[in-house]
Amino acid sequence: MGGVLAAGAAVAAYATAVEPRAFRIRTEELRLLPAGARPITVLHLADIHLAPWQRSKLDWLEDLVAVEPDLIVNTGDSLGHRAALPALTDALRGFRGVPGFFVHGSNDVYGPVLKNPLGYFGGPSRLAAAGDAERLDTEGLERAFEDLGWLDLNNTARAIEVRGTTIAAFGVADAHRHWDRLDETEAAISRMRKAIGEAPRVTLGVTHAPYRRILDAFVDLGADAILAGHTHGGQVRVPGGHALVTNCDIPRDQASGLSEWSHEGRAVPLNVSQGIGSSIFAPFRLGTPPEAVVVSLLPRDIG
Repeated sequence: MGGVLAAGAAVAAYATAVEPRAFRIRTEELRLLPAGARPITVLHLADIHLAPWQRSKLDWLEDLVAVEPDLIVNTGDSLGHRAALPALTDALRGFRGVPGFFVHGSNDVYGPVLKNPLGYFGGPSRLAAAGDAERLDTEGLERAFEDLGWLDLNNTARAIEVRGTTIAAFGVADAHRHWDRLDETEAAISRMRKAIGEAPRVTLGVTHAPYRRILDAFVDLGADAILAGHTHGGQVRVPGGHALVTNCDIPRDQASGLSEWSHEGRAVPLNVSQGIGSSIFAPFRLGTPPEAVVVSLLPRDIG
């Protein structure tokens, strides 16, 4: 019994004190660009859940400038405390001038609420009752991102040119909270495509929470690849196995990493990031180290 208790204590210590700081960069390659296009390095950030005292996370975020991305995609839940915005803005200042896109998760709107962390394993989390959750400075966050040069994709579509290639992107607000408005996104895609014409392009679908209804719609709407976060990779998984839960309805074996999502005979790459942080009230990870993802977009031809 003593050995079991000691082993449990060691695992708990590792999951709360070691792995949440074991930051890593995962790399992927996608051959999506038009033939002859210059490669594009995309930095995918997700679920930073920043609290201002998390110095190791802030230092690591600052060091990500070494990736030298051509494009940044932030899939939401950047804030984790009402006082986090100044620290986040400072940590990301090195990316000013690098184009990007962003969508929100619910933790960009509401602060975390104290609750039983084991409830995470009982099914998708629920929004706290009105008055229990603190409103965060969402408008300030948007201003900070737009000052960096990132474009808002919440229920809309935008296009930019990166290294000579048009990157068309569309997104939704947090589907976990049913803030997605796919009709608005579809209308915005139509307007965007009329504006950019027939120029060769790559189309990215961007969502915080990778619910099936969103992924299916993104495939139908013409995404060449989909980027998402929210799952934390399950946050806890049996070593060598799949996530125990996903906090949405995506299959557990697609809760993190690069996979393929198919709908109505069409399949596209799906990248789900394990994210960089977690709620300050559930500060643990096991088998799902925090990550940023560097996706190299390459031309479809080999040479």
